[in-house]
Amino acid sequence: MTDFLKGKKILLIIGGGISAYKCLDLIRLLKKQQVEIKTILTKGGKNFITPLSITSLTQNKVYENIFDSKNESEMDHISLSRWCDIILVAPATANSMAKFASGKADDLASTIILASNKQVALVPAMNVRMWIHKTTRENMSKLFDFGYLSIGPTTGDMACGEFGEGKMSSPNDIFEYLKTYFKDRDIIKNKKLKAMVTAGPTREYLDPVRYLSNLSSGKQGYAIAESLAKFGIKTTLVSGPTELRTPENVEIIKVETAKQMLSEVKKLLPVNIAVCSAAVSDYSLENYSKEKIKKENNDKLVLRFKKNPDILEYLANHNSLRPKLVVGFAAETHEIIKRAKEKLSKKHCDWIIANNVLNSSIDFNYDINKVSIIYKNNKIEKIDRNSKTFIAYEISKKIISNFY
Repeated sequence: MTDFLKGKKILLIIGGGISAYKCLDLIRLLKKQQVEIKTILTKGGKNFITPLSITSLTQNKVYENIFDSKNESEMDHISLSRWCDIILVAPATANSMAKFASGKADDLASTIILASNKQVALVPAMNVRMWIHKTTRENMSKLFDFGYLSIGPTTGDMACGEFGEGKMSSPNDIFEYLKTYFKDRDIIKNKKLKAMVTAGPTREYLDPVRYLSNLSSGKQGYAIAESLAKFGIKTTLVSGPTELRTPENVEIIKVETAKQMLSEVKKLLPVNIAVCSAAVSDYSLENYSKEKIKKENNDKLVLRFKKNPDILEYLANHNSLRPKLVVGFAAETHEIIKRAKEKLSKKHCDWIIANNVLNSSIDFNYDINKVSIIYKNNKIEKIDRNSKTFIAYEISKKIISNFY
């Protein structure tokens, strides 16, 4: 018996692809682990399997139509979307992904996806040309940005006779993925882990109306905070000035200057995890002017600066309250890995996550990123170009693996 799955509630949306028959084997595997399963059979899915075959395995009714008075009287689409621990869409066709990405809600499945506050996991399945088509890639990127997960697809022979990527993951692979998904969250819940994440820019004021700052949007840090919270970690976000929405289930503390950020970070200790993604100003003005600095007759204005406290270095070298895992960020313009390694050594943190902020398509203000994680032992893992939400999820999984 796999205790991580026992008693879990899964809402399975069966899509309109020939791979839909695999859902029956998946249901068998899950039911052996005492998983409660409710299903939505789409109009397309009904072409490949029958409601009777599903009901006989799940021992629950099959939901099909959004305007079914019998179903609505017992459980409407809102309560059904709240009932589960996770929503699984298998197979997720190119059409269904396009609908989810655009926010359409013209049937029960798409309405539930749009109305739900639960994690959605897609199991893509389609012809290789459909999978690699630019439209599908853009839809998938958009869904990753929404926080959806993807199980597969794999590479292999397809029902159409072609070979390539786009084949639906096997029931066993989906089963193992779900087992790991719930295992991660159950372990974290039992350990009652706490995390702090710093994000965004800081501001260093010259006078009441002027300040020095940088282009950091805070998007990657906000995404990491939200991802950690989804794993069940009690997460606090210390944020410089941004226009981003507060992530769900994350406590947020707003600051402006580097000193204010350090002060709030100190108050949050002890924590198990510290992720320092904020772009903190290295210097502040030595003599702040309480009045607006006026333009003088001379052509030059000379300002004197002093070094700001280093928050990452403070956390990594704190003897009694040092977090078990201290992760820093290195936003570099050249010699990315070399400079990130130097920062890792100098600051004495556990990981450095490096990225190139001169790349025109993945710099501070974009929703896309590409990073390299450098560990203490100089091992490097790369996360290829993807949405910052997806990268946050991958980083969070690696963080959690440290606490098994």
